Amino acid sequence: MAEIIIMPKLGFNMSEGKLVNWYKKEGESMTKGEALFSIETDKTNIDINATSDGILLKTFIDEGDVVPVTLPIAIVGAANDSIEAMVADALAQLGMEDDPSPAITIEEAPAATQRDFDIIIVGGGPGGYVAAIKAAQMGKRTALIEKGKVGGVCLNKGCIPTKTFLRSAEALKEVRESESFGIIGVDTSGAALDMGILQKRKQKIVSQLVGGIEGLLRGNKVIRFQGEGIVIDKNTVAVGDKKITGEYLIIATGSEAEYMPIPMDPAMKLFISDDILNLDYIPKDMVVLGGGVIAIEFAYFLASVGCKVSVIVRSRILRTATDEEIAVQVAKHLRDIGVDVYEAAQVKEVTKDSVTFEKDGKLQEVKTGNVLLATGRTPSTVGVPCEELGIKLNKGAIVTDDTCKTSVDNIYAIGDVNGKWMLAHAASMEGLVAVENICGHHSVMDYDKVPGCIYIQPEIASVGLTEREAREKYGDVKVGKFPLIANGKAKVAGDDRGLIKVIVEPKYNEVVGVHLYCIHATDMIAEAVVAMKLESTAEEIAMSIHPHPTVSEIYHEAFHAAVDKAIHFM
Repeated sequence: MAEIIIMPKLGFNMSEGKLVNWYKKEGESMTKGEALFSIETDKTNIDINATSDGILLKTFIDEGDVVPVTLPIAIVGAANDSIEAMVADALAQLGMEDDPSPAITIEEAPAATQRDFDIIIVGGGPGGYVAAIKAAQMGKRTALIEKGKVGGVCLNKGCIPTKTFLRSAEALKEVRESESFGIIGVDTSGAALDMGILQKRKQKIVSQLVGGIEGLLRGNKVIRFQGEGIVIDKNTVAVGDKKITGEYLIIATGSEAEYMPIPMDPAMKLFISDDILNLDYIPKDMVVLGGGVIAIEFAYFLASVGCKVSVIVRSRILRTATDEEIAVQVAKHLRDIGVDVYEAAQVKEVTKDSVTFEKDGKLQEVKTGNVLLATGRTPSTVGVPCEELGIKLNKGAIVTDDTCKTSVDNIYAIGDVNGKWMLAHAASMEGLVAVENICGHHSVMDYDKVPGCIYIQPEIASVGLTEREAREKYGDVKVGKFPLIANGKAKVAGDDRGLIKVIVEPKYNEVVGVHLYCIHATDMIAEAVVAMKLESTAEEIAMSIHPHPTVSEIYHEAFHAAVDKAIHFM
């Protein structure tokens, strides 16, 4: 039965609404929950979803029109519904003359050439497998191609194994410091890490999580193909001796370790992150080349378990990962645990027993038996002939828009391969966005609000602009800081190092950046992400009640400091 769609009243003081977009045209079908149109409010644009399945039979206003709330703006219903009387009544309410245009007639579209699948996803990492599950949930015939284990680098050789290692280093530290918490009668002088046991624990965790994903794929009826996917054309992918076809392709082929273009003696023992995660012993020493997230997490782990570590980085550590003020504190804390940090240093050569680099115009050398190459990762397009397909590239990464679509209409690219944010959670969201757009929904990525996390102790987490970036964009921004030494829960936990730093733009006091360096930082950054997604102001967070005693209290203290003064710190 046809129904009238009205201009919604979304606030107590809202008297009229401006239609920004129609996501459907007259005659197009929709499903319940699908975005039908968007309207403008005082803060942002809000999508209004369809309340039932049906067809957009009639629209009464155009994009950009402003009408009072509760007045009719459209009619939705079934193809054979009679709407003449409803149209006449709606036009009368709107003060419009009778519309001479005939009612919409819906004709059956000719059947398209049947393909094997609606969506083929190449790559089963955190972007690919999430996209596959979502596509199947939305009723699409979905194929997922993966040459290794589902979960990709993140689950099998990255995020999860690395955090397992770091948790063991944290546990070792807790044992060594247990006497300060009142634990007596325990000889901790011989406390050490058994890498063999750690490897077994890592593998157990990884196996459980891989098994869980495999179960989800089966439960959602995703068809899996084991092997390397080779894209033949925009609708065809080969896997081994099979060829499958799909209306849409999603490329999720990930990335691979990047190597430094410098002379390296083959006699030196070289590692990449995969190798460290398979170690069954603790090296005596290690020179880490690179200063990004991967480099710093491994440097911290190795130093914490007894390895002599040196870090050599071309600029400064964590240059793109967090605010400069926090990076300076991190460098100091690394030095405090015995890591030699050489910033603004250019590596010249890796010999059989040393690394030579230039710093302050002088050549220096660090003797070592082991070198970890951790200078970053580069997009992998293996199996995807981008030039033949017409897919545009930029510095090796597939170019995508904010819906994750490539330069080829039916091909999307998500995760590391598009080079935007090489983070698992960004890839997963890109997978959801890509699938929703394929299914006719209006969804875009918000790349300005992707959080980044670093799992050393204390943890580091950031979202949005750094202070330097904010000043370049907004000019005289407001900055609020609060140290952990003034937080009760941090004192109780025994680690009151670090701070929170928040950045607020000057016109509305809207939050544009949050940087945490403290215990539980990676768990707490989500509050900042949600606040920024909702365009929250400093005052709104400052006046939100945070439970006591928790580390999260540093949030409202920092935002008080941004607009006035912190309560618990001078």
